[in-house]
Amino acid sequence: MGLVQVDTFTVTSSIANFKLGAGSDGSSGNNFAINTDDVYMVTCLGVTGATDTQALRIRVTKSGSAQADSNYDGADKRLYADASFGPGYYTNGNTTYSSEPIGNATGENGNFLLYLYNFNSSSEYSFVTYEESTFAGNVTALRGRHGGFVHTVASASDGLQFYMNSGNMTAGTFTLYKVI
Repeated sequence: MGLVQVDTFTVTSSIANFKLGAGSDGSSGNNFAINTDDVYMVTCLGVTGATDTQALRIRVTKSGSAQADSNYDGADKRLYADASFGPGYYTNGNTTYSSEPIGNATGENGNFLLYLYNFNSSSEYSFVTYEESTFAGNVTALRGRHGGFVHTVASASDGLQFYMNSGNMTAGTFTLYKVI
């Protein structure tokens, strides 16, 4: 198994949202759109928000447009180093995926690994599995999640949109790879 980098975007100043992949609507200028049946992987490193306790949010894109509908279902397990494990969590009919809260103090950030499946299929749902780790509380609270979400619309997706639940994103490197 190998990886081929196909798109990347680095947040270097305060930004409301951006798209990875999504063809000519993508934010990197590469004009890459997911258009094969391969599995894709995304790494998100050093993600921070402009204000405290922000959550990274993710939506799929179809023909370059972020899908802001209520067709996202998901489930995960939450792991906390500073508290007891979180309960199993599931959602039905959400408008997005949402991470653990990320602080904005020095050293607080989020890191994510996403795998994208069925994105090129017009007859199956696009779904994402993820692993995340976040440092919050001035880096005293290591928290993680492992789970997945699905966009329950049987049509091809070509990328992802990233944004914070409130306020802007201020840092992070997001890289899309094709798994070969």
